[in-house]
Amino acid sequence: MRQIFAILILTLAAVAARAARVDTVTVPARFLDTPMKVAVVVPDAASPARPVPVVYILNGFGGDYSSWLKITRPDLPELTDRFGMIFVMPDGRDSWYWDSPVQPGMQMESFITRELVPFIDSKYPTVPSRDKRAITGLSMGGHGALFLAARHPDLWGSAGSMSGGVDIRPFPKSWKMAERLGSLEENPEVWNSHTVATLLPALKPGTLNITIDCGVDDFFAGVNRSLHQALLEAGVPHDYTERPGRHSHQYWANSILYHLLFFNEAFSK
Repeated sequence: MRQIFAILILTLAAVAARAARVDTVTVPARFLDTPMKVAVVVPDAASPARPVPVVYILNGFGGDYSSWLKITRPDLPELTDRFGMIFVMPDGRDSWYWDSPVQPGMQMESFITRELVPFIDSKYPTVPSRDKRAITGLSMGGHGALFLAARHPDLWGSAGSMSGGVDIRPFPKSWKMAERLGSLEENPEVWNSHTVATLLPALKPGTLNITIDCGVDDFFAGVNRSLHQALLEAGVPHDYTERPGRHSHQYWANSILYHLLFFNEAFSK
C-alpha cells in the first residue's frame, strides 16, 4: 500500500510539473495613464530552445485582464498545453482598443502594438513573427482584435472575432464609445475610420487569416452578417459562422475552441 501511495504521489507531482504557468505581469505604459496588468499563460513545452506561437485574447466591455481565466475559460492553462500556444490577455479598460482622439491617456492601440507585443516577445519564448502571432476577442474585444489586425498586418497574420461589435455606428450612445471618440453627430469621419466595418473590406485579399462568428440571438448578429456580406463582395477570404447562442460567456467558452483550431491550422502552414 505504501508503495502504491508513493507511486501515486510521484505521478501527481509529475503531472503538476508539466502544467502550464499562469503569470500576471505589470507592463510599463507610456501610452496609458497607468501601467497595465496582463495575464500570460505559458505551456509547459515552451522554452527558449522551443519557442511557440502566441495568441492575444481580448476581453469585452466591463471585463479586465483576468476575465477569460476567472469567468469564460478557467481551463485556459489546459488549452495552452493542448495547443502549444502562449495566451496573452491584456486589460481592455473599456477602450475599444483604439487610440482615443480625445483622451491622451487612453492610447490603447499604440500601447498594444508598440509596447505590449515587444514586451511579450522579449520576456517569453514566442516565435516573433506575424505568421505565428494571432489575436481574437469577445464583444468589444472582437472588434478590437479585428481593428488591430487590420491596421497592423505586420504584427498579426491571423485574427478572429467572437460576437464582435464589428460596426460601432449603430450604437452611438453605448459602451462609452462617445467618450473615446467624441459624438457620432459631430465626428462622423472619426467613427467611420474607427469601425471594423470599413477597415476589413478594404484589406488586400489574403492579408489576414480571418475567422468571425456570432450567436444567432446576439444583438450584434446583424452587424456581423453585414460585415460577412461586405467581405464576400470585396473578395476578402474569411471564415464566417453563426451558431445557436446569445451574448454570453457560455457562447464564448465554446467559440474560443474553434478560434484556437483555426489559428493552429494557420500556424502549421
